[in-house]
Amino acid sequence: MKRWLERRWYSAEPAPLALRPFAALYGLIADRIAATKRAQALRLPVPVVVVGNISVGGTGKTPVTIWLVEQARALGFRPGVISRGYGGRAAYYPLRVSASTDPAECGDEPALIARRCGVPVAVAPDRIAAARLLIEQDGVDLLIADDGLQHYRLARDLEFCVIDGARCLGNGARLPAGPLREPAARLATVDAVIVNGALRSTLPTHGQPQLAMNLVIERAMSLHTGDALPLASFKGQQVHAVAGIGHPQRFFTALEAAGLVVIPQPFPDHHRYTASDLPFGDALPVLMTEKDAVKCAGFAQPGLWYVPAEAVFAEADTAHVRKLLSSLPRKTF
Repeated sequence: MKRWLERRWYSAEPAPLALRPFAALYGLIADRIAATKRAQALRLPVPVVVVGNISVGGTGKTPVTIWLVEQARALGFRPGVISRGYGGRAAYYPLRVSASTDPAECGDEPALIARRCGVPVAVAPDRIAAARLLIEQDGVDLLIADDGLQHYRLARDLEFCVIDGARCLGNGARLPAGPLREPAARLATVDAVIVNGALRSTLPTHGQPQLAMNLVIERAMSLHTGDALPLASFKGQQVHAVAGIGHPQRFFTALEAAGLVVIPQPFPDHHRYTASDLPFGDALPVLMTEKDAVKCAGFAQPGLWYVPAEAVFAEADTAHVRKLLSSLPRKTF
């Protein structure tokens, strides 16, 4: 049912008529809850930057979060990242995430960010508790909330909404008739809309900046040894491509564009891998996303590779984001 709905959301057909009343009810309830939380939002003693989207499924938020961490560091900030930790089950919250934290406890994306960036990361259903932990224990002076656009209890200084350029807003309807958590008009209120890949339809941003972002894949990392190879080393080869992300086809398409012959092996988003998931009955290389790799490190074998994706922005767009970050107040400890 879920797969059918997603195909329908992103097809040329209008929103299913039978689901439109439920979408109207969802929108009414969600908007009232959001308005209440906005009125009660708590402002923290350090600036907060939110990265999120208004649709369900993967749009490329985590690479953008990692890129923002790098930009903030370059400007002299001591950033920390907070997240809900979706899919994780910790014994207690807030949970301080390190490079060795099991993704089963903290969730896939926080584990990836902690390992890739070495930045302070905390997760909790209550993101305010996670934020306070990083402020008090790590002395961060800037918080980046990964996937926090709808978490209105936390006041924010900047909002970045990430859109998948290929799928855009689908049929433009709210859940469950369409993929939208919030109405398309929400894009006109964020500080910038970040479009992942080529944009295939017009977005209702009403003059808000649209920043073009591309996810670049150039190398493959051995899950077994940590060695790196240029992705071009696999050009022309047949490979198994593993992706348990919100939009697996994006990964498969990117590998094909790099010249690989892809046998797609999609898994559900946030899938908990076991060693029995990855043998495919042959000796072909297995390439996976970095998000999948953090959950497969415990049973790494020769032939397993992951492909890091880097968010790349044009120079002018990078300068615009740096200007926004530079305008944020600096906390003096």
